[in-house]
Amino acid sequence: MQAGTGAEENSEQLPLVFFDLETTGLGQDCEIIQLAAVSGGHSLNLYVIPRCRIQPGAARLTGFKVRRQRLYLHHRLVFTNSLKEVIVAFITFLQMLGRPLLVGHNIRSFDCPLLARALDQLDLRAEFQASVSGCVDTLPLARELLRDRGLRSFRQENLVRELLGINYKAHDALEDVRALQELYSYLQPAPEFVCRHTFTLDSMNSKPAELRNRKLPGQRPLLEHSRQTGKLTKHDGEVDGLEHKDT
Repeated sequence: MQAGTGAEENSEQLPLVFFDLETTGLGQDCEIIQLAAVSGGHSLNLYVIPRCRIQPGAARLTGFKVRRQRLYLHHRLVFTNSLKEVIVAFITFLQMLGRPLLVGHNIRSFDCPLLARALDQLDLRAEFQASVSGCVDTLPLARELLRDRGLRSFRQENLVRELLGINYKAHDALEDVRALQELYSYLQPAPEFVCRHTFTLDSMNSKPAELRNRKLPGQRPLLEHSRQTGKLTKHDGEVDGLEHKDT
């Protein structure tokens, strides 16, 4: 076996961070309520009081409600932080893990555009982009990998139920990312599949076909590492508060 290049050796240490947002609605003008991320046994789970009204449909799905400038989740008061504090904490989480790949379900058309808007509002886009190696959308990835399985829905909740036999509390961002980490470990996508569905905030509006010829450095070590880090075995290292959509 030939010695790997520097890029390949570095990619052996490249972790995967699974992330998800819960929002006030489904439109691109909605606002972030919850941001969660997980990598192996490390997790981040933060809440924001939105400036706009939570749409009734979103409230029913997520269980969030704002009353007297306090945020409640299923009638339980939760600690909140400003949007800037949440985004800065997220960037710090990513930086601690060494420019990971950011993985999520349907993030290219929903979560990442909302995240990009928040980053631009806070003038933090450059800092975020320097903290990640790229973003991977598991919705089209799963469609490609599982196109012969006869699945009727590629919603994350359905995939986890059909493939893993697990029912979980969907529409809670932390539970969603934990379940997605398990799903990704089950799928074990080959590097070429991951590459086809990798994008950046600057390229997320491009058609996926335009990015197919782009290769990630050190793809083989990345796959080997993802198989090791994609398994969900424990939930230690969780941060819950700074002070104490898919088809």
